[in-house]
Amino acid sequence: MASDAALIDFSKFLQGDSVERKQTADAILRGFQTAGFIYLKNHAIPHDDVRHTFSRSADIFAQSDEDKLRLSWTTPQANRGYSAPGREKVSQLKDQSEVDKVRSAAPDLKESFEIGREGVEGHPNQWPSEEAGGKVEGFRADMLRFFDMCKEMHVEVMRAIAVGMGLGDGFFDRFVDVGDNTLRLLHYPAVNKDVFQDNPSAVRAGAHSDYGSITLLFQDDRGGLQVKSPTGEFVDATPIDGTIVVNAGDLLARWSNDTIKSTIHRVVEPPRKDGQTYPARYSIAYFCNPNFKDFIEVLPGTYASEQEKKYEGITSGDYLVQRLAATY
Repeated sequence: MASDAALIDFSKFLQGDSVERKQTADAILRGFQTAGFIYLKNHAIPHDDVRHTFSRSADIFAQSDEDKLRLSWTTPQANRGYSAPGREKVSQLKDQSEVDKVRSAAPDLKESFEIGREGVEGHPNQWPSEEAGGKVEGFRADMLRFFDMCKEMHVEVMRAIAVGMGLGDGFFDRFVDVGDNTLRLLHYPAVNKDVFQDNPSAVRAGAHSDYGSITLLFQDDRGGLQVKSPTGEFVDATPIDGTIVVNAGDLLARWSNDTIKSTIHRVVEPPRKDGQTYPARYSIAYFCNPNFKDFIEVLPGTYASEQEKKYEGITSGDYLVQRLAATY
């Protein structure tokens, strides 16, 4: 586990009395304010459902390149569909030309599949064809079910943050009720160790912060995720079975006037290999956002004067489109 990341029993917030809820909320807020990442155990998403979603993720990435490319990611406004290895380059850069330079030198060694809220006019999800008995039969229903579980988890974590900040547990409810979130399936293909030896800047995912409020991250056991500590060093966020890694994103940092940090993280050369090859790695990220229509401005209590406000207000959807436009 990352040396400064807290392991928190979330059942004490979900099912505990008022004292336990407050203590847990304080621990979550403290974890975000120090490390930017926390581990939650005893959460409400069943382990069997997580395992099943990983299995379905492997199914979608096992499809032929031709079938996957039929489902290609199209625009930042839609942010749905398949991205082939090398298409996306995550970084802290916001200028498209600068991102292109970095992508050319060290493309991210991953492919992904994005699923957004179902039923958004003009932005349909890119679902595979589900022939009876086929490998991806039932994929859509499974993904939407998991999406809804994560949506409920998002609401509860935001309630804990609100309690920790002294805002009352329902403060964020109206900002997160729509579910303008993204379920991202990630596959980092097996890679020969020479790739990292020949190109020291090669990474499976470049150093970046996430864009929204929080991210729920489910890891397999391969490792490679690192977070940037308050001292400026990258430390391993070692997988812990049954936990969700939760990190704060850029919009939550803006909302909180930087009293909560959005932490830089990356996926690098993993800690172990099979002979000459690093095995494939899978992860599932659920990117949580304020409702796209909502105007996000610095929260009361995080500044004493107008001069102490670090950020102008911005609509959630506008901010996310700006960041995605540079990424792709």
